Amino acid sequence: MTRIPLLRVLVVTAVLGVPHVSAQEEVRIIGVAGEGAKYWPRWRGPSGQGLVPGGAYTDTWSPTSRVQWKVPVPGRGNSSPIVWGDRVFLTTARDDGRRLSMLAFGRADGRVLWETFIPQDGIEQVHPKNGYASATPVTDGQHVFASFGRHGLAAFDFSGRLVWHRRFGVIDNYHGPAGSPVLYKDRIFLYQDQNPTANQTAFVAAFDKATGKTLWQTPRAETVGWGTPVVIDAGARDELVVSGQRRVASYDPDTGRELWTVRGMTFEVIPTPAVAHGLVFASSGRAGPTLAIRPGGSGDVTRTHVAWSTPKGSPFVPSGIVVDDLLYLVNDMQSILTVYEAPTGTLVYQGRLGVAQREGFSASPVAVNGKVFFTNDEGQTFVVQAGREFKLLHTNELGGRTLASPALVDGTWYWRTDAALVAVR
Repeated sequence: MTRIPLLRVLVVTAVLGVPHVSAQEEVRIIGVAGEGAKYWPRWRGPSGQGLVPGGAYTDTWSPTSRVQWKVPVPGRGNSSPIVWGDRVFLTTARDDGRRLSMLAFGRADGRVLWETFIPQDGIEQVHPKNGYASATPVTDGQHVFASFGRHGLAAFDFSGRLVWHRRFGVIDNYHGPAGSPVLYKDRIFLYQDQNPTANQTAFVAAFDKATGKTLWQTPRAETVGWGTPVVIDAGARDELVVSGQRRVASYDPDTGRELWTVRGMTFEVIPTPAVAHGLVFASSGRAGPTLAIRPGGSGDVTRTHVAWSTPKGSPFVPSGIVVDDLLYLVNDMQSILTVYEAPTGTLVYQGRLGVAQREGFSASPVAVNGKVFFTNDEGQTFVVQAGREFKLLHTNELGGRTLASPALVDGTWYWRTDAALVAVR
């Protein structure tokens, strides 16, 4: 285990206009309730944060041990698996993006149950590491919803029928789109930052989940971005929070009206915000800052609602995760894990995860049974004991390049590698 010298942390104390901490303690991400809470129905699971209730999950595996089944996935894609009932869903791209589809696999044995292709118009321009099928689908147990960039938003039923399809037109985002859709009540949220084109500008929008009809669409000025928003209960109101280029913004989920904004992000932003201890933790790319923001307020609240911030060292791609009172961030430009006290921003420790690599981590971490799991692009999972000291317990190998995050249900890990879907238990 390697311990890294501590970086200096800039702590910004919130000043006038910040709600009292006790009034903000109820701030929480809106998780999946009901039957869906038993499964993994969306990006980062039912909690939306990569947090898993305790269960009989193994913390050790290899390409030849603990593998329940392993099946090939046709085409290529980096979208993460989602799970509902007896099915696992994935999106994929065949023929270099010329054919995009939704796949359903049986949980018991990995057998392909169906594959449904969507209508397409042209081919997306994407970064090789992004690919044509990076957005993770979401399901309400009746339909599966997926974003396919310029080819639109689509809904499938559990038999594979295409229920509705909304096209968006050309998206000028130099790495290609990647953000995942988010379900909230009767609607689906999606944001797409891009350079303005003849028929479209950057936007955040809500679509009716039954029909695909636009319920509201709010223009944005940002030109690039690949993140996934979160919906939070901020006490007095729900808020849709988008962490994007140069700023974090909050919107009214019912109307799309912008509520507040906080400046300080970098040019490129991917990580999904973490939510805990009355704060929204937003990290920005290529080792930029992390901002701890108190929700609420109106207009530009940069000077009043930032509880603390770090000057650098944040992840470019992986999202952060909060376990108990600690925020875990992996800097994928150097393979360094940094842990902060979530309420205060006090730096707890740093440690290296494997060999230092530029952009070496893409999967977001998960936590279960007092351990935090970080997986790099080579399929190595570093198992770290949750707590205030750096304890790397062991490293597992999947045996395949892995950019997608896992799904965990009923004691089984579901992993997508560059060529296969793998069930580990």
